[in-house]
Order: sequence, then structure tokens, then C-alpha cells
Amino acid sequence: MKRPGAVTETFAVGLLRAMLETPSPSYHERDLADLLARSMTQLGFRAHIDEAGNAVGVVERGAGPTVMLLGHMDTVPGQVPVRSADGRLYGRGAVDAKGPLAAMICAAAGATEFSGRIVVVGVVEEETPRSRGAMAIRAREEQPDALVIGEPSGWSSVVLGYKGKLDLRYTVRCPATHPSNPVPKASELAVACWNALLDLLGPDAGHAAFDRPGATLSRLDADLTAATMELSVRTPPGHDDAALVRALRDRLPAGELSVVNAVAACRVGRADPVVRALVTGIRDLHARPRLVVKTATSDMNTLAEEWDIPMATYGPGDSSLDHADDEHIVLADYLRGIDVLTAALTELARLPARSPEPAATAPPSLRSVT
Repeated sequence: MKRPGAVTETFAVGLLRAMLETPSPSYHERDLADLLARSMTQLGFRAHIDEAGNAVGVVERGAGPTVMLLGHMDTVPGQVPVRSADGRLYGRGAVDAKGPLAAMICAAAGATEFSGRIVVVGVVEEETPRSRGAMAIRAREEQPDALVIGEPSGWSSVVLGYKGKLDLRYTVRCPATHPSNPVPKASELAVACWNALLDLLGPDAGHAAFDRPGATLSRLDADLTAATMELSVRTPPGHDDAALVRALRDRLPAGELSVVNAVAACRVGRADPVVRALVTGIRDLHARPRLVVKTATSDMNTLAEEWDIPMATYGPGDSSLDHADDEHIVLADYLRGIDVLTAALTELARLPARSPEPAATAPPSLRSVT
């Protein structure tokens, strides 16, 4: 489906390939930010790089609402050689999340029927515990009337919500002693901390369900005298993080348990205006939209903590390929994603300047995916 003013397929694919050829692991996004600022300027945006290192582009098209499209520039470490094969484009970040971000840039440039203001943001450090880029946008940018987060949902799916996350660090030191001494060793205390966490979460905990917490032992460095352990708990809506931390501390005979970062779960309903707009775009391409919730966490969580506005997550790409050694995006799906976002922007131009509150809950029949 083509619309007047749409960027060409050649430009869209070239932009994504250039992004993949520009390494941007967390904390090293500046080269990609420079590329995006230049590309958005070429497309007619007012573009700049803010104090946090985020690439920000603005398109003004008359009176109307402000819609923000926000994706992240950083990737996990590791290289995936950039190549094209069988209609697929391979490279680190192809789906997580340079593909969705490139689609947002192209859609904003091509949405000539949109009346209002479009802000496209490529943020830094989403793949880190603190999401510094999104935090800076939340603190410094004017709250928009609607928000789309760019993460791989699959071109015909819309993400309504994410689990929250509680990142913990446990450290303990013990006097040097012989291994046969019956006193607890640092390594044993670390294992006991992990087991206590699992016991507190209960037998039904796991990463498969949206409404249950799930724990991951992210890192463990331990010997007889010193141990450092990093724990990550994905939390459902309404989870009491403080109570869990108190209960776990009560079970630790030694050492220090600290909270590295915490962000609450978020979820909107099917009636959310952003959800409806994305669904319209998917149906325009004669597909049946899927509405899903995810057991991971994204910058949607960070922004939803303070921005009570219509929002949802969308982007082309198969999220099962996140961080994979063969990470790739199907180019036809990438181009469909651009068309879906373009149509969604046209729908969102109808929003009033002050949008109504989104629905707070979603029906229990939603599919939960990672």
C-alpha cells in the first residue's frame, strides 16, 4: 500500500541497513545518533541530539495533537554480520529495535495526511537497568497526546502491556576459612539468597504468565570469602516490590541486598486510542490484528509511570529473535510496519489536544508472549 509522500522502499531499506552497519551497544550510541539526526534532517525533520545522547526529530504539520514515536538505539553486545538473503536483512538490532525505530522515522516522514506534531526519538540505554534515555525524555520533553513505543511486536500485532522489573544485587563477605569448616561460606549464602527468593515468589512463579512474577539469576561471582549476585524479578501489575525486598532481607543472615532499579508493570485496554489506530493500520493491509501482553519490560513501563496518556507498543520484527546470533528482519514485514504506522498516525491526528484516559485493564483472553 502506497501513500502520497511516502519514502521509497529503497530509502527505507537503505536507512535500516545503515543503522545496522553502525554498531551501537549500550553506552556507545553516539555514532548511530549522528546518523539518525542526519537522516531525519534529510527527510525534513528538525533534528538534534539532546543532553542524554538521544536522537530527536520533530515534524510540524499544522494544528493538531502531538504524537511521539519512541524506540531505542542501543543493542546488546555482540556482532551479527550485516547481510541480505532471501528477503531478510541480518544484523545486530534488526528487530531489537532498529527495525521498529527505522519504521517510525519513515512513517513520520511519509504521514503527510497527519495534522499536528510528530516527535520521533531514538533513546539510549534501554538495554540497561536504568533506561537513562527514556528517563531523560520523561523529565525534559513535553508530555505528548499519544505515544507509540517501538519494539518488535510482529507487523500485525499490538502490545498492550509489559511486566515490571525489580533488579536486585546481593553482596556478602566472609572470613577466610577451610572448606570443611561448617560455618556458612559466601558462595553458600548466595545460593541460599537465590533459594529464598524462589520460595518467597511461590511455586507458580515463572516467566510464562503475565500475572505471575518470574525470577532470573542474572550474574553470580562467588567463592568462599566473597560473593556478588544480580537478580532480576519480572513483576505483574499490582506487585508489592517493597514487601518482597523486606521479606528477602529478613531471610538473609549476612550480606547486603540492594535495589538497583525498579519499574512497575503497565497495561492499557483494547479501547486505547493508540491501540485502535494501530489496529486500523493492520486491517488496512487485510490482516487480522493480534493484541498481546509481554512478560518482558520496555521503555513503555518507564514512561507509563508518569505519563497517563494513550499509548501502546508496536514494531515489525519477530521478538523471538531478540539478541539472537541470527537476528534478522523480513524486509516485507518491515515495509508493512511502515505502512501500519503511517495509517495509525493519520488516525491519531483526530485526537483532541487533551486526550481521554486510556482504559486501565485488558481482558484475560490476551496472549502473553516474551
